[in-house]
Amino acid sequence: MVRANPLGRIGKTGDAARSVVFLASDDSSFITGHCIVCDGGYTLP
Repeated sequence: MVRANPLGRIGKTGDAARSVVFLASDDSSFITGHCIVCDGGYTLP
């Protein structure tokens, strides 16, 4: 699983938490109607 991830590591709770903090901040005020994928690039198109 680690080798399949482009970042070469398993995600940590802090990785997801930073995404949540960003979405709750004013920095994301122009983001609407999107699903944010927090997987380290595992599901690259």
